[in-house]
Amino acid sequence: MRGIQFSRFVPGENDKSPFEQLLDLFTQLLTYTSGDVTEALQWLTELDKEYSLTNEEYGIGDFIQELKDKGYIRENEESGQISITAKTEQDIRKKALEEIFGKLKKSTIGDHNIRKSGQGDELNADTRAYQFGDPLEQIDVTASLRNAQINHGIDAFSISQDDLEIKETDFKTQTSTALMIDISHSMILYGEDRITPAKKVAMALSELITTRYPKDTLDIIVFGNDAWQIEIKDLPYLQVGPFHTNTVAGLELAMDILRRRRNPNKQIFMITDGKPTCLRNGKQYYKNSFGLDRKILNRTLNLAAQCKKLKIPITTFMVATDPWLQKFVTEFTETNNGKAFFSGTDKLGQFLFYDFESGKKKLL
Repeated sequence: MRGIQFSRFVPGENDKSPFEQLLDLFTQLLTYTSGDVTEALQWLTELDKEYSLTNEEYGIGDFIQELKDKGYIRENEESGQISITAKTEQDIRKKALEEIFGKLKKSTIGDHNIRKSGQGDELNADTRAYQFGDPLEQIDVTASLRNAQINHGIDAFSISQDDLEIKETDFKTQTSTALMIDISHSMILYGEDRITPAKKVAMALSELITTRYPKDTLDIIVFGNDAWQIEIKDLPYLQVGPFHTNTVAGLELAMDILRRRRNPNKQIFMITDGKPTCLRNGKQYYKNSFGLDRKILNRTLNLAAQCKKLKIPITTFMVATDPWLQKFVTEFTETNNGKAFFSGTDKLGQFLFYDFESGKKKLL
């Protein structure tokens, strides 16, 4: 339960209904329990005992019934098993977006700005003098009328080409992103939950792209001993396993997916907490968790170099701050000419959002 602080519930301290207040907490608990409704409700009941989240008028039983009535959970009539619905999955993603990225302003569908003004399709704050051939819809009417009044006066008002100002626009670009998430056992070792922040960031990024940049693509890959692709709807249920870290398999799958994408700009985001420790040769696994194995390292660096040739930058988010890991990450990043962030778990969302938004303005 790291990362959540609870305080005593004070009725009337905000405008949310009792259901909405409990729903916020319930969706947080679902992320920590990997979508296990029963465990999340058990935690919620214990928290209610400790912090008096409910009162005599509205209890946890009322909340559960309202979850069912509003389509957030469903119960299997034969087995009695309770599970969340697609509505709840989307609600978890939305709350992750609000928590990590903040409330984002809506923009024109589908694209990212790049640092070049001209005849693009999104207006910016800059204006310039009208030039022959500029589209009429980009004329800044307010600025143009102001210029006409200054230049010709109100009594003999007229407007000429010299008075016109044009709103500058930005060219925009589409991006295909492959997000790799480490699900090796070390993501929950040593008393630190690293997988939950990774899941939250992935859910927030997926919600951001699908709502604000729908022309972009996001492919999510998890890697342990092997690597495989998962759907956005699977993110709340993601768990670590008794796995080593096969970074090579993750990179190979990411490259294969991005090769098939037609967007002009492609990139890989990799969230991990350690060094590569595993390779697969046919049906056999080559593993070494003790230090940096040169055989594994060379395969990993070779893929980083291949991505560089394909103009696919890799941004590594290291959710661990161990100094001895920096050497590997530095060498990997230099080989790819990519970027790296030693973020820990608390700053992961901020770093990824900054890199996604600002980095897309001009892909390296």
